[in-house]
Amino acid sequence: MAVDQEIQQLELLCKHLYESSDPIQRQEAEKTLVEFQNSPDSLVRCQLLLERATSSYAQLLAATTLTKLVSRPTQIISLQQRIQIRNYILSYLVTRVKLDAYVIQSLATLFARITKLGWFDMDKEEFVFRNVINDASTFLQGSVEHCTIGVQLLSVLTSEMNQVSEADANRSLTKHRKIASSFRDQQLFEIFRLCCTLLKSAIDNSKTLVLEGELQQALMSQLLRLAHNCLTFDFIGTSTDESSDDLCTVQIPTNWRPAFLDFTTLQLFFDLYHTLPPSLSSMALSCLVQIASVRRSLFSNAERAKFLTQLVNGVKHILQNPHGLSDTNNYHEFCRLLARLKSNYQLGELVLVETYADTIALIAKFTIDSLRQMLQVAPNSVHYLLSLWQRMVASVPYVKATEPHMLETYTPEVTRAYVTSRIDSVAVCIREGTEDPLEDTSIVTQQLEQLSVIGRCEYQKTCSLIVQLFDQAAQSYQEMVQRRTPPTPVDLAIQEGQLTWLVYIIGAAIGGRVSFNTNEEHDSMDGELVCRVLQLMQLTDSRLSQSGCERLESGYLSFFEQFRKIYVGDQVQKASKVYRRLSEVLGLTDETMVLSVFIRKIITNLKYWSRCEQILSKTLTLLNDLSVGYNSVRKLVKLDEVQFMLNNHTGEHFPFLGLNQNVNDLRFRTVFYTALGRLLMVDLGEDEDKFHTFMVPLTSQLESVGQLLANAETAMFRSEEAKWTIVGIARDLRGIVFAFNTRTSYMMFYDWIYPAYSPILQRAVELWYHDPHVTTPVLKLFAELCQNRSQRLQFDVCSPNGILLFREASKMMCNYGNRILAVDVPKTQLYPLKLKGISICFLMLKAALCGNYVNFGVFRLYGDEALDNVLNCFVKLLLSIPLSDLMDFPKLSQTYYVLLECVAQDHMNFLASLDPSMFLYILQSISEGLAALGNTYMLHKMIEWGKLGFVPKSLDTMVCAGCCATLDHIVTYLFKQWTLKNKKIPRVMPMTNNERVLQIVEQHPEILQQMLATVLNIVMFEDCRNQWSMSRPLLGLILLNEEYFGQLRETVIRNQPVEKQASMAAWFESLMDGIERNLLTKNRDRFTQNLTVFRRDINESLKGPNTTVNVSDMMTC
Repeated sequence: MAVDQEIQQLELLCKHLYESSDPIQRQEAEKTLVEFQNSPDSLVRCQLLLERATSSYAQLLAATTLTKLVSRPTQIISLQQRIQIRNYILSYLVTRVKLDAYVIQSLATLFARITKLGWFDMDKEEFVFRNVINDASTFLQGSVEHCTIGVQLLSVLTSEMNQVSEADANRSLTKHRKIASSFRDQQLFEIFRLCCTLLKSAIDNSKTLVLEGELQQALMSQLLRLAHNCLTFDFIGTSTDESSDDLCTVQIPTNWRPAFLDFTTLQLFFDLYHTLPPSLSSMALSCLVQIASVRRSLFSNAERAKFLTQLVNGVKHILQNPHGLSDTNNYHEFCRLLARLKSNYQLGELVLVETYADTIALIAKFTIDSLRQMLQVAPNSVHYLLSLWQRMVASVPYVKATEPHMLETYTPEVTRAYVTSRIDSVAVCIREGTEDPLEDTSIVTQQLEQLSVIGRCEYQKTCSLIVQLFDQAAQSYQEMVQRRTPPTPVDLAIQEGQLTWLVYIIGAAIGGRVSFNTNEEHDSMDGELVCRVLQLMQLTDSRLSQSGCERLESGYLSFFEQFRKIYVGDQVQKASKVYRRLSEVLGLTDETMVLSVFIRKIITNLKYWSRCEQILSKTLTLLNDLSVGYNSVRKLVKLDEVQFMLNNHTGEHFPFLGLNQNVNDLRFRTVFYTALGRLLMVDLGEDEDKFHTFMVPLTSQLESVGQLLANAETAMFRSEEAKWTIVGIARDLRGIVFAFNTRTSYMMFYDWIYPAYSPILQRAVELWYHDPHVTTPVLKLFAELCQNRSQRLQFDVCSPNGILLFREASKMMCNYGNRILAVDVPKTQLYPLKLKGISICFLMLKAALCGNYVNFGVFRLYGDEALDNVLNCFVKLLLSIPLSDLMDFPKLSQTYYVLLECVAQDHMNFLASLDPSMFLYILQSISEGLAALGNTYMLHKMIEWGKLGFVPKSLDTMVCAGCCATLDHIVTYLFKQWTLKNKKIPRVMPMTNNERVLQIVEQHPEILQQMLATVLNIVMFEDCRNQWSMSRPLLGLILLNEEYFGQLRETVIRNQPVEKQASMAAWFESLMDGIERNLLTKNRDRFTQNLTVFRRDINESLKGPNTTVNVSDMMTC
């Protein structure tokens, strides 16, 4: 009775969780259900819930809870229990085919998870979880509903085997790949053949399919999903993601050849597309996309030609009967299929297909019709169509076949269709208020990159089309703006929109020029296009005081960027016909005069578009790019326009430099001053007067804010004005000091800022330490000052500047660090308000400690506390950060571990002098960093970061290098002290720091032992990218923990299959062969060589078919 009441209560809670509109009620229900999932007896209670519950929500709860239980590495569920759960689920599904779809899916996931995690488990010398096809066949012999569930079980299992789930994140990636490989070799092909057989049977009975309706369609849906899961399986462990879809090759195993050589499999999916309703046929096309991408080496040349012929014929048949392509999903998948024709086959092979001429004509017509309806077609689909034509045009120079490719006939029409459709779309979007394609700049950029290649085929026709359309649009625009009666906003917007597209397209056309295939006639055509854009720009710039078009200005900047890449720079031929045409029409005779046009446009934009972030960003990016080139920058500084910028960089001439509180505007200032700094350096030399003239505006601002800060304690203090002035100045100065990468220029800047103005920045941090708007730019400025980039910080022998710079950096870090420790911030704002500033402090201290411009022994010799203060501040900041946060925030972990390496290398005595708790914390942080190298942690983080759209690929290697180097320094230090201690030299002095730190480690041996186990596990069983780095601390760890290393070795050997134990023991013996009990360089190098051989032998062993050990558990003892 009590059990029934509990079940009713759980059903009610589930209903509240999924259906209640009261958030408090949902929250309470969720809390109670989480407690149910974590209860010790949840396994038994879930089975009761499945047996007796009538609510689908309760059944879902039981299934998901069981899945979590079997997935937890800490949850001990015996083999017999897992077998019972699996068998129970199968029998449960047999008797309850009317369950809701989401319950069946959840139970199928449970079945798949148990099967995967127990793939290598044996009972009575039998792999008990591998009879998946036999388990499914029980369902396949029943009704349509049973058959659907059986197929779904195989589909979910195939998907589970292929993906790295959160359950796998708790285990070794090596084990995941090993399970997936075993499943691929033993089951996957049989599952695929079974699926094709069932699909063929369904096709043969297609009339029945239509009559029986939903049940049959549900079965077909599951069959197609199963086929797709088989074909998208990660056969070789590359973990290809969808972002590289257009480059994907399906690495079908060789033993699958029979399924593709007779071509019935290929024809089957074409037949399915033509037979099935649109709701299902798109999945058939998805399978065809994968089949079309089968690796080339699966076939001989003759076989590949036959396969391609059938594939092309199938595509042709679809194009001849295009009624199914009216469905959006079918249309998209068919576009993907077309793109795969060229990404997986060469143009020389395509033209040899008998029906190529008819097919390419149909594809061209399909493409042109699609482009003309681009507003109704998804941009992703258009991408694949343009990709097909782009790849074919790019292949033309390499075609050796004598058969005509006919691209010169069709590509001009494709180009025309794209260009005209874009121009025609402007009026439709403005008048009907629909979404403007120009708003998505990433898609526009991508499409124009493809068009730039397509348009180069028959380039004369492309240019003639663009010139004709541009002249018409420009003339209409000129007439419109010069009329006495102003045009209506709609008409003006339409005209500006059309010109915007044409400017973008001209930029793309110029960017399509390739250096290895230059053509003077093409350069002359480019000149015609460039002249028209510059003439239009003159007209629009003359109207900026009245009005301007943001998108058109963005188009100009895109055009300038393309022109700069192609026709401005050291590699450009000076006699290029593009300059001849510019000289004839506009009087621009050479590159220098064109650069003057660039700079005038940049100045114009900075003046009129200072409140438009997009234009400001693109303009400053262009200026920054121009300031990098070796020859171009020397031409730039001779221009009057550039000299104007160098002499008048004030808010009066460039409004975004004025006092404002727009954070983005302030960020742009750093880019602006970096470019100005590079331009200034060209002719600066040792001319201090020129430098001080340049710094006059900034000097004036700093003196002004200094006066404001002097009144900080009075009621007259203008806080906001002073704060935002400091923020702007700090960003300006950081840009300048970043650009000053020579010793002479850096010293000019240093002598200017210290000691006159650095106290102002110190005072600002004291006042606004809690405001990251102030502290971030000021701390970054000091971090940049400490960077010894290009060896610019080389002070004279008699100069104290290196020490003075370090003292300023120390003072800045202590000012900020000691104050920010007292600030409490919400957990959600922890990084921006606190940890970001701490991370910059770590970066600044690392630069100062590793810059090689300070003799740190001087500080203690003369009683200067700057070094001790900053190191103690570092430790205080570190202790304020939970270990979990060190790895949760990538930028923080990077700066911390590289700084710790530097401290351990040169200041080990300081680490040894720390309190035991502090030293143990640092050791624990190193252990956490090493654990992050194992797949357990990194997989969790990659799953988490992947949801955000990015994965910091360099994080694990940077953390690895820092952790290993730091650990090596610490272990070397400990080993040296341990060696001295064992010499038993009599001591009468009190215990030193060296002896104290050795005592700490001896009292807590588990920390070094854990790191030894972690490093050894990574080297043996994981994807070790930094093997050399790992080998350096490993020898010291072994010598300090010889007894524990022996235990690890015995554990690993004992966990191997009996036939491999002797080999493993021999490999461990060879690892220490010839290794002496010291850490001399020669001995370390010998160990590194032994470790390389050891790891190679281990990897070869793991590839063997009979290895069944759980490698993630090997290192526990």
